[in-house]
Amino acid sequence: MFYEKDLTGQIIGAAIEVHRALGPGLLESVYQACLAREFWLRNLPFEQEKPLPVEYKGVRVNCGYRLDFIVAGKVVVELKAVDAIRPVH
Repeated sequence: MFYEKDLTGQIIGAAIEVHRALGPGLLESVYQACLAREFWLRNLPFEQEKPLPVEYKGVRVNCGYRLDFIVAGKVVVELKAVDAIRPVH
């Protein structure tokens, strides 16, 4: 059982470790694969590429949204491999 503060600390630590090892400039898919490995090494339970349904006026719309990770059933982790964070992110 993880408390949210401990869990987010572990997630951030895992992401920092991946970034330290790989550096900037790679595709998001590379960081995602390595972060999954880092979560596994840290014994953090996670789901990857979890579908996120959108409902509009009572109808489920299949628009292909997927969450990069859900860690311990509590924290959504969405990766971005960009040169800068912009308002759209």
